[in-house]
Amino acid sequence: MTTWFKRLALTGLAAILACIAICSYILHGAATSVPVLNYHQINDRDENALTVHTDQFEAQMKYLVDNGYHVITPQEMIDAWDNDTPLPEKPVIITFDDGYADNYRNAFPILQKYQLKGTIFLISDYVSTYPNYLTWTQINEMQDSGLIDFESHTLSHEQLDSTSPEETWNQLAGSKKALEWHLGKEIKFLAYPCGSYDNELQQLVKKAGYQGAFTVNYGLADKGENHYILDRVPIFGCTNHTLLRFKLRLQYTPIFAPLAKLNRDLLANDHTFLARFIPTP
Repeated sequence: MTTWFKRLALTGLAAILACIAICSYILHGAATSVPVLNYHQINDRDENALTVHTDQFEAQMKYLVDNGYHVITPQEMIDAWDNDTPLPEKPVIITFDDGYADNYRNAFPILQKYQLKGTIFLISDYVSTYPNYLTWTQINEMQDSGLIDFESHTLSHEQLDSTSPEETWNQLAGSKKALEWHLGKEIKFLAYPCGSYDNELQQLVKKAGYQGAFTVNYGLADKGENHYILDRVPIFGCTNHTLLRFKLRLQYTPIFAPLAKLNRDLLANDHTFLARFIPTP
């Protein structure tokens, strides 16, 4: 019995050491990649999976500053990749999808406090149209601060891989043109509505003049990755955005991202029992 227990213990120890070695290898291989944080709403009112409470968002931003992260823009990331120049140590990008009004009321003051850059992907037809979305006055103030960059999330948030080619082009080119007219700057990046894309859509995005496009796929943006399907780190998907969850998703994306995909696949195929055993912070 004692010999059996020793063998079991040694086998367990070997498995643990192997897991540690594999995780270390995976993390080392992702050392040159960039985490692109993906937010939506920042408020203390909406208790849904797209919302992060204001105090939690501030704690997350403070963590970035206190731990030596350097916030950059998508343009700075692409320029470094294209020119083969080094990125700053521990680079990270902060993005917001849709252009909610609380990005101005709640997120912007926190970004100002810590002098952090942010990128907001706007649904251009929603600006100054619906009360829960940003106005052009707010957008101009944020842009003038030098901290906030604005890019495209299409005209009206249509799921582009299921619209006609004509409507897809209208959504891509129309939003780019409208935003450039209002903001007086070139729009170079797109966030796919609903995260949906296909090969044909990628080609249209490129043809419309965008330099890159972001998904909602959980993963790191990598130089060797197709620039029109850049991954992000979703800081949404639950109603409990603790600082621990943020740290795990930020620091261990290469480990947890494949597990999150496996969890989604199991749930999609009604294997809910098995999905419970997949750790996905």
